[in-house]
This record gives sequence, C-alpha cells and structure tokens, in this order.
Amino acid sequence: MEFASFLGRALFVSVFLLSAWQEYNDFGDDGGRAAKSLRPKFNAFVNHVTSQTGQKIPPVDMKLLVAGAIALKGVGGLLFVIGSSLGAYLLLLHQAIATPILYDFYNYDVDKKEFSQLFSKFTQSLALLGALLFFIGMKNSRRHGRQLRKKAPKAKTN
Repeated sequence: MEFASFLGRALFVSVFLLSAWQEYNDFGDDGGRAAKSLRPKFNAFVNHVTSQTGQKIPPVDMKLLVAGAIALKGVGGLLFVIGSSLGAYLLLLHQAIATPILYDFYNYDVDKKEFSQLFSKFTQSLALLGALLFFIGMKNSRRHGRQLRKKAPKAKTN
C-alpha cells in the first residue's frame, strides 16, 4: 500500500515538476515564453481586481513571478513526492495564485471559444486544488487519529 501511495503522489506531482522543468529550461534572461504569455493575463487580472475592489496592486516583474512559480512547483513537487505536507501547501499556494490569473474565463463572453477553453482548464485546476486539500486533510486526520488511539497505561496490581 505504501508503494501505491508513493506512485500516486509521483504521478500527481509529475504535472507540476514537468511544467517547472520546462519553464526553467526556457527561462533565459527575460523569463522566457512563460513571462511573455503571463504579462497580458496578469495585467487583465490586476485591472479586474482594481475595478472590483478599488485596491491598486503594485507592479510586479514577470521574470520574478515566473521564477517564484518555478520554485513553488519544483520544491513543492519534490517535497510532495516524499509525502510532506509542506510540499502540498506550496503546491496549493501556487495553484491558488496561478489559477485565477492564468485561466481568466471571467474576461470573456460565454459565446466565445476562449471562454469554454479557459473554463475547462480552470475547473481542472480546481480539481488539482481539491486533490491537494484532500491530501492535507488525510495527513491531518491520520496524525490526529494516531494520537487519539493511544491507550493509557494500566495501573499495576499486586
């Protein structure tokens, strides 16, 4: 059963690790293709947040954002494979930040082709978020379950 759990975690995290590896190889001096494709999405997200909340988000270097994403996916993925909750939290943080920015279906009309494509990818990211939350919940329930099952020492009788 332990091997099946490890294999499941390795297969699950392969999405993150392969993505991080690809972005790392393409990074270059300017952040690579990821930074170029992220810029308009991030600007649209900033405009949406500003228009809805009135809060201004400070400018962010796309190269720094891509480097942070690579680090979260890489380190989080490696820790997740060995069963660490910290790895799951790092991947959860990445997904929570990246999902609404990358899959901005809310900026398109329902009739547009982009809406359905982005909405599909958005829901897939939500599924990854759910799986990470499930893993964290299972880790926490096992830890607390073991503590509850400890038996009190029996008093010695002579």
